[in-house]
Amino acid sequence: MKDKPKIVFVINYFYPDYASTGQLLTELCLYLQHDFDITVIAECPPGYVSPSGAKGRVLRDRLENIEVVRIRLPEVDKQNKLSRIKYISTYFWFATYQLLKEKNTDFIYTISTPPVLGGLIGTIGKLFKRSKHIYNIQDFNPEQAEAVGYTDRKWIFNIARAIDNINCSMSDHVITVGKDMQETLDKRFGGRKQIANTVINNWTNEQEIVPVGKDHPRVAQFIRENGWEGKFVVMYSGNLGLYYDLENLISVVPKLKECKDMVFAFIGEGAMKKKMMDYAEQHGLIQSGQVCFLPFQPKEDLKYSLNAADVHLVVNQKGIKGVSVPSKIYGVMAAGKAVLGVLEEGSEAHRLIVESYCGLVAEPQNYDDVAVKLRTLYAMDRLELQTVGQNGRDYLEKHLRRDVSLEKYRQLLLSMVAPSSSPSMLPESR
Repeated sequence: MKDKPKIVFVINYFYPDYASTGQLLTELCLYLQHDFDITVIAECPPGYVSPSGAKGRVLRDRLENIEVVRIRLPEVDKQNKLSRIKYISTYFWFATYQLLKEKNTDFIYTISTPPVLGGLIGTIGKLFKRSKHIYNIQDFNPEQAEAVGYTDRKWIFNIARAIDNINCSMSDHVITVGKDMQETLDKRFGGRKQIANTVINNWTNEQEIVPVGKDHPRVAQFIRENGWEGKFVVMYSGNLGLYYDLENLISVVPKLKECKDMVFAFIGEGAMKKKMMDYAEQHGLIQSGQVCFLPFQPKEDLKYSLNAADVHLVVNQKGIKGVSVPSKIYGVMAAGKAVLGVLEEGSEAHRLIVESYCGLVAEPQNYDDVAVKLRTLYAMDRLELQTVGQNGRDYLEKHLRRDVSLEKYRQLLLSMVAPSSSPSMLPESR
């Protein structure tokens, strides 16, 4: 007889991958490992070497009590659609096959990555293994792809939405990461079907990422290494991907030439990075020192890089309201830094900024207003700006602590093991 119920997480990214989703789900699995027997199926990060020295398409190793099945995937060029299709389809087939090989599976936990297919893996697993399926929607698709005009073939979006509606309908519980996303789930079905669902916010480790001053030795070193001494640093730290309009938002920089000591720091990688760098080169923004690009920072250094900024950008493309929540908002609030949110009114991150008084907001694609709001933050007394940032930290400690979100996941899953305990007791459940 099994001591603990078994959950198979099919989650694409996992430790040591630096993707924010991978870090969140690694922390979740570690938190749940004492209550559940956990197997994780994920991609093998580029350059990863198995501790056992094993090679091949599929590797197996462990992280504490967690068994990890890693799938080697072809390299992906995120700007090339065929490359992305090859990468995603390889992951889908091998992850599904590995899931079906698992024995004595009580729960299958999937996320909405890759788009639609992540949930479909769980649907297939549920049908063949008669396991319960928990579907964690981090991003709604095809809505996200529609917002950025990924293709003009609407029939593709219609098919994708129909498949994902089946994923939602057949799941035993859907988890979304924002109230606006819960509304999107409701709108999809227009009251025709009630989907068991819960909102559980993403998080950051607020004990690791804390406010520290620019005079802290590690922060000061980071500032010095990048030539930012005496500068007002506007930072974007995260994925430079398709869904943030960063390739157009960078056009705001030339509008702010009068702010002589303002520097824009873009930290991360993604499909739009080359386009952004080309723009900056063509307009002399790198040569003038107004813009700089840095790679992702190691997780252990994130506290110091985030605290090197005066203002952080938290942005989403127009049309993303109710579709996705930028997880970087939690790290920025934890660091106690002021925020400029380029976000649609009513979106989850917009709501957090307004309710916490931790910054200013502008509508996506209103680049003139973005420039105005940045000038406003730049003109603030520095102590006042620090107070604005601290408001975010205070709000996070009161409402968005990591242990609160992790415990909500634990209680939800335990309630599904013991039917007498209802998940409706969780906040924001339906």
